[in-house]
Amino acid sequence: MPRATSVIAASHRHDRPVADTVILDYATRSAGEGAVTSVMGRIIEVDLHGSVRLRTDDLLVLDDGALVEVVAAPEPLIEARAADVAVLARLAWHLGDRHIAVQLLPNRIRARRDEAVETLLAALGAKVTLIDAPFEPEGGAYAPAPLPVHDHVHDAHCGHDHGHDHAHDHGHDHHHDHAHSHHGHKHD
Repeated sequence: MPRATSVIAASHRHDRPVADTVILDYATRSAGEGAVTSVMGRIIEVDLHGSVRLRTDDLLVLDDGALVEVVAAPEPLIEARAADVAVLARLAWHLGDRHIAVQLLPNRIRARRDEAVETLLAALGAKVTLIDAPFEPEGGAYAPAPLPVHDHVHDAHCGHDHGHDHAHDHGHDHHHDHAHSHHGHKHD
């Protein structure tokens, strides 16, 4: 089974030829490991070590040097529109306060379909529509570090081995239920 252990970010793919494509939902693109089935029916082991978030047009680099394009799969989403930018910002704030992953677009916000989120958005005055579309949410402050960029691809038949060791930031939970006291001293 072919194995993907590194990624070329979409911004650095430079029209490189691809051997295959995988169409993955948000959860699978965020997992960083597991087996996926390509468009051509190949099972590919993804082993990216650590927190990652694959995006549409990123390239998985297989152990034989072949490149596999990543495409975000359509999935059930809520799309919220508002009367103006101020209301849209308020919607985004409420979703962010609840740590709900969102995709921000010029005049709307998308989130994964959830009845409670749909009810909240409607109560806040949003026009809510249920859609199926690719989900590419914002990274946020605690998102995984950007993927390492690989500007080269090794030929599997070049006769020597290339080792790669990449560190990745690991996400962790932060709790925001604490108070700060201001008694004449600065907080930087």
